[in-house]
Amino acid sequence: MTTTGYAKVNGLEMYHEVHGTGRPLVLLHGGLLTIDLSFGAVLPALAATRQVVAVELQGHGHTAVTEREMSLENLADDIVALLDHLGIDKADLFGFSLGGLTSLQLAMRHPSRVGQMIVASAHYRPDGYYPEIGEGDPTSTRMPTQADFQEMREAYLRVAPHPEEFELFMGKTSGMVGAFEGWKADELRAITAPTLLVLGDHDFVRVEHAAEMHDLIPGSQLAVLPSTTHMGVMTRTDLLLPMVQAFLN
Repeated sequence: MTTTGYAKVNGLEMYHEVHGTGRPLVLLHGGLLTIDLSFGAVLPALAATRQVVAVELQGHGHTAVTEREMSLENLADDIVALLDHLGIDKADLFGFSLGGLTSLQLAMRHPSRVGQMIVASAHYRPDGYYPEIGEGDPTSTRMPTQADFQEMREAYLRVAPHPEEFELFMGKTSGMVGAFEGWKADELRAITAPTLLVLGDHDFVRVEHAAEMHDLIPGSQLAVLPSTTHMGVMTRTDLLLPMVQAFLN
């Protein structure tokens, strides 16, 4: 069973979908992406045993751009407000890229609302990214391809309430990630949610940085997907699904 709708949360009309039944699992997509672009390959399998709550964050997909500041704190608070709207006290999280940052912020800011947490392709300090990512080097093989960017644009134009705002939305999102100052090591040490960290070996995030996060987050697990870029992580279903399902179970 699937339901879709909008929830009034913190001044937003937040689009969300609820698939399946069971223990709640919230899916948090990557920056400039939609539910389908981030999780289309894995959502059906996850919803076979879970109540999957997939959201589109401020400005993304069906959820309109607003004048409100786009910040990780606001995005995390929006998820808590959505959980309240849905009557869910605690949920597991699966966040990719920007969704991974939002998951980490949520686990630090609202620990009682988070069960288990999968954080894919996210860093905790700006230097966790390869320099070429911060510089937006178009020649880098780690960067999304022109076809990837075209897919993002087309998905936005297809579902956004104001498709003409794509450039505004892209600027706000990249500005927020670019302004990310990071968290202190002690903030990661204080995370209580059982955590699985996932990244590709040719990701935005340096493997050494992910290993540092693994050392800091108590009891966390780390998986590095071979021959996998940032944009490829969520499509490696042959590797990703078995480890995610084993971790959640």
